[in-house]
Amino acid sequence: MQAPAPILYEDNHLLAVNKQVGQIVQGDKTGDTPLSELFKAFIKERDAKPGNVFLGVPHRLDRPVSGVLLFAKTGKALERLNAMIRDRKMRKIYWALTRYEPLEPKGHLVQYLYKNERNNKSYLCEASRQGAQRAELYYERLGRSQTYTLLEVELCTGRHHQIRAQLAGMGCPIQGDLKYGDKRSNPDGGISLHARYLYLNHPVGGKPLLIEAPVPAKGMWACWASTPSALL
Repeated sequence: MQAPAPILYEDNHLLAVNKQVGQIVQGDKTGDTPLSELFKAFIKERDAKPGNVFLGVPHRLDRPVSGVLLFAKTGKALERLNAMIRDRKMRKIYWALTRYEPLEPKGHLVQYLYKNERNNKSYLCEASRQGAQRAELYYERLGRSQTYTLLEVELCTGRHHQIRAQLAGMGCPIQGDLKYGDKRSNPDGGISLHARYLYLNHPVGGKPLLIEAPVPAKGMWACWASTPSALL
C-alpha cells in the first residue's frame, strides 16, 4: 500500500507529510475522504495494527495549498502541539509565488481580517469591526522572474486564508488564486502557496525539528525547486 502523500518525518508520536494540491485534511461538504482518514488506513495496514489508529490534527492546510502537514500519533503529542500553536512556539514558513512584486523587499504586516461564511473568504477590515481578528505575518522576497515573485512568509497568527488575503491586500495575489484576485487559474486547480518549513521542538522528546517539504517539481515552481531558503 502506497502512502497517500510523501512522508517527510515519522516517529512514535509524530507524522509529517507533504500534502499535495487537492487533498483535504479533514472531512468537508464534498464528502471526499480526508488525508487524516487515508493515513489512518495506511498506518493500520502497514503496521498491522489490530485496533483503531489515533491520528490527531493540530493544524490544517487549505485544499489548494501544498506542503508540510503535521499529524499527532498520540494524545500526549496532540495536546502539546495544540499548546505550542496556541503559544506561538511553532514556526510555520511558507513560499508563495505572486503575480506582482511588493513595494518593499521585506515587510511585517499587522492587519485585521473577518471571514464571510457565505462565500468562504476573508477580508481586510478595521479592528473595530465585529468578528475582526488580528492577523500578523512577515514576508521576504527570495527571487523573481519576469512574471512572478517568490516570497517567503512566516505566519505569526493562523487566521482563515490569512496569507492569501494579506498578500492580495498589498497588491500581490498568489498565482492561481482567483478568489483573491489572480488573473488565471493553475492547471491543477491549486494555488502557488506551499508550506515549506515547520520548525518546532519535539512535543515529547524536546529535540529541535526542522521539517522541510520540497516544492512541486512542476509549473512555475520548477524554477525555484533548488533555491535555498533565507532560513538556512
